[in-house]
Amino acid sequence: MATLFTQTPTTASLSFISSSIFLSQSSTIQTHKFKFPILPLNNSPKSLSVTCKLASVPVFSFSGERIGESTLDLKAAPPATARAVVHRAVVTDLQNKRRGTASTLTRGEVRGGGRKPYPQKKTGRARRGSNRTPLRRGGGVIFGPKPRDWSIKINRKEKRLAISTAMASAAVNTIVVEDFGTEFEDKPRTKDFIAAMKRWGLDPKEKAMFLMTEVPKNVLLSSRNIGTLKMLTPRTLNLYDILNADKLVLTPAAVDYLNERYGINYQSDDDDDDVEEEEGEEEDENVMDGDDDEGPNTEDGADLVN
Repeated sequence: MATLFTQTPTTASLSFISSSIFLSQSSTIQTHKFKFPILPLNNSPKSLSVTCKLASVPVFSFSGERIGESTLDLKAAPPATARAVVHRAVVTDLQNKRRGTASTLTRGEVRGGGRKPYPQKKTGRARRGSNRTPLRRGGGVIFGPKPRDWSIKINRKEKRLAISTAMASAAVNTIVVEDFGTEFEDKPRTKDFIAAMKRWGLDPKEKAMFLMTEVPKNVLLSSRNIGTLKMLTPRTLNLYDILNADKLVLTPAAVDYLNERYGINYQSDDDDDDVEEEEGEEEDENVMDGDDDEGPNTEDGADLVN
């Protein structure tokens, strides 16, 4: 009679703590040039409050000398949700820019094809009811794109928090330059603007974003031929350009605007600023030609036609 011998299997222990895959969860994840830290996955309670991130940025004169420091006191999302908030805002901005005008013709919309090409039977060929079938050249498109609205909604407070979080994270790549609009009063000159950028430690080949409350005409003309440079104002400030830039350049007035608009002490019951940003400058262009003409005096009803 055969005897069955059983052997207790050896238990193999796997240590996930030493794995680099799981260590990467507790490390800082870097998106582009800016860092959005992620908290480790554990049972510790997560903070959901918005924090204030105080950062010091150097201030340079037009000649390139460091003359002091300025502070950015901005709201920042908690580390556990910072990446999610910024990602949602970026996707919203990019998706809302889609025009959604792509359109194709179905077999019912293509011109022609009303006559049956050849008889149904006794030809030995496949059955054809129209020359505009999607299976033939020149026919319609099956499930092709049609005009649609790609826009999605994001809360105004969430969008503002994403911008302030990105600005606070980009403080390490930010400098402040004194107002240099008077330096280009005589005439615009791109060569002088590039020389000033080099004095501030900026490489003209790297992407730079300038944020100014008001952009003088000669400054705009001097910088518009630099393909890597973006000149923005508070009306045109957007999250994508902040994340896409290697260096951020602010003016003292822009620093005050950011601290006031995206600071921890900002309070507003009516958030109409974002609506104005989306509308842009279309309101100024939609002025009717006859609005400035003086019409008949109808205040007292004397000139009304009976």
